[in-house]
Amino acid sequence: MGLLTPLAVKIGAISWMPKALPQIEKWDSRLQRVTSGRVSVLDIAGLPNLMLRVPGRKSGAIRSTPLLCVPHEGGWLIAGSYFGAQKMPVWVLNLRATDQAAIIVDRETVSVAWREVAGAERARLWEVMVGTWPNFTLYEKRTDREIPVFVLTRR
Repeated sequence: MGLLTPLAVKIGAISWMPKALPQIEKWDSRLQRVTSGRVSVLDIAGLPNLMLRVPGRKSGAIRSTPLLCVPHEGGWLIAGSYFGAQKMPVWVLNLRATDQAAIIVDRETVSVAWREVAGAERARLWEVMVGTWPNFTLYEKRTDREIPVFVLTRR
């Protein structure tokens, strides 16, 4: 965690954040482009992160999505929280439709296998994720959908 992490947690809890997400993603993409992928909004916030790269389920074009992640047991945990919005993040639908996934983490491109977790395993890993980003609990309260949790491991 970094010096700005407590501020990021406060900002991440703001109720209108789901509506601002498209603008934040655009700003983050520009920041990463300008810095050749060395800096993202999540880096500034002092939070662990990765860039998920999966083919679009309709177009097949590679889609890149910056995500908060939780390094765990040699892999990474990610959640389709979308700040607790009712809508499922598009990256979740794309990931579920493919077995081809890669991440960029610490400026390294890594081919990954993924699996979505459920039941007791999801509950256990959800608590691990909440330990890194307490707002996941808030996001869970904002939505009627179960927030999907994925485990990514190196291929």
